[in-house]
Amino acid sequence: MREKCKTYNRKKMLVVFSACVFMLLVLAGRLVYLMLVESEYYQELADDLHERERSIKAARGRIIDSSGTVLATNRTVCTISVIHSQIKDPERVIEVLCKELELSEETVRKRVEKRSSIERVKTNVEKEIGDRIRAYELAGVKVDEDFRRYYPYGSLASKVLGFTGSDNQGIIGLEVVYDEYLQGINGTILTLTDARGVEIEGAPEERVEPVAGNDLYVSLDYNIQLYAQQAALKALEEKQATYVSILVMNPQNGEIYANVNVPEFNLNDPFTLPSDVDITGLTDQQIQDLRNQMWRNPSVNDTYEPGSTFKVITAAAGLEKGVVTPEDTFSCPGFRVVDDRRIRCHKVGGHGSETFVQGVMNSCNPVFIDVGQRIGAEDFYSYFQQFGLMSKTGIDIPGEAGTIMHKLDNIGPVELATMSFGQSFQITPVQLATTISSIINGGRRVTPHFGVEIRSSQGELLKRLDYEVETGIVSEETSATMRYMLEQVVAEGGGNKASIEGYRIGGKTATSQTLPRGTNKYISSFVGFAPAEDPQVLAMCIIHNPQGIYYGGTIAAPVIRGLFENILPYLGIEKEKNMVD
Repeated sequence: MREKCKTYNRKKMLVVFSACVFMLLVLAGRLVYLMLVESEYYQELADDLHERERSIKAARGRIIDSSGTVLATNRTVCTISVIHSQIKDPERVIEVLCKELELSEETVRKRVEKRSSIERVKTNVEKEIGDRIRAYELAGVKVDEDFRRYYPYGSLASKVLGFTGSDNQGIIGLEVVYDEYLQGINGTILTLTDARGVEIEGAPEERVEPVAGNDLYVSLDYNIQLYAQQAALKALEEKQATYVSILVMNPQNGEIYANVNVPEFNLNDPFTLPSDVDITGLTDQQIQDLRNQMWRNPSVNDTYEPGSTFKVITAAAGLEKGVVTPEDTFSCPGFRVVDDRRIRCHKVGGHGSETFVQGVMNSCNPVFIDVGQRIGAEDFYSYFQQFGLMSKTGIDIPGEAGTIMHKLDNIGPVELATMSFGQSFQITPVQLATTISSIINGGRRVTPHFGVEIRSSQGELLKRLDYEVETGIVSEETSATMRYMLEQVVAEGGGNKASIEGYRIGGKTATSQTLPRGTNKYISSFVGFAPAEDPQVLAMCIIHNPQGIYYGGTIAAPVIRGLFENILPYLGIEKEKNMVD
């Protein structure tokens, strides 16, 4: 019996011993696995526990105009942060930050007393202020240098360039369209801390340097933009208009030299509304709606009834279809009766007998109603499509609006008549400028654009931006005829206030009522180009709701004349000597 008991105890001990050995082997195996296989993972966890990471913003790429003028760049600013576990004198920290950052004690105290690894107190702090805070040598206060977007010319081309947010990402304009090129790669600063999160004194910082963004070169020309802005502001003030837009482009390749929409806004302070806007009692959403309106680019984002400038398109369609020639004769008694509608000419007594060229020079509505009827609704609609009016231009500005047009089935005789002289549908100014460009440049529809190329911060060419060109919009013959007729408009017709001695200039005026009719609000405009025989520059001026005299030929044409007097010599377009003599 005793022998049996001893045997049983030995077996029991053997089982226990074997189990212990097995467990030790498992633990040893697990330890080896963790040390060899999972070592990198646990090393990263350990580093995370003992490293504090702060980001270093990359410098955003510059926006540079065609003459090398920098339109958008960066300024050095600071980000002020606090690390709760490292603060030794919280009251002193609160006192200093309240004073230097001009923040309330409640705001600063909330951040200083928050138990977090790092807490930002304020970003985009001027470097001088950051340097002053650094000089206090306050434990637990970090001053990191950063970048903020800076626009050297304030409001110049504000609705084209756009601006960035606090995260340095583009919000509107070219800043958002080319964001992927302009944005750099942020860097980091890694510091070692102990288990309590306190930085280890004397431990080196590990820096991953940021990579600067690439530069965007654009077709905008600072001088032309400035000329255009001055001309627009003068018209805005003299005519007490709601706003004035000017677009200047190369009709041969679509490069835009200037795009002004006054009033503009301050790019360095884009969220502040004009001083004359009363925001008392408005909700946050209503205030934001006002900002969105302030940021809109009417040349691209808004549509309007073009009025008589559209007669350029009607004339080109009539010539293309062969239903009219420059020598055709028309009769204008001062109106046309279409169905039950009496549609009048701007000249109440009528123009009498006139050729098609004279009808264009006189901007005679009855003549264009007749041409529209000859073309017919179906073909007129087809020319809308052929000329590209039913699709967007593809301009590199966000939010381009599309054409608002009747469906073909809804175009009756009255709709056809009003469409023929630029009413009862809406397009954008940039759409009209692009379409007229294709009519006067030999029939090539170019893509209007600002972006030209992308270069590194060292100037190395990385990408040349290409744009679609569609040929065969009109024939060379139609294009030449249109250039001739539009030159006559400026030489002897309704656009004569745009004429400049020594230059051959073509153009077309327009005066249209805004919707709804009967409010006595008008849109006055003029589109001109030079030299008429080989257009190198096209400019359009649109004055919304001018007070007093509102005829496009009287108030918009002189704006373009003044602009051309400045920019034609600047662009190297010389006067013709025989015209001067």
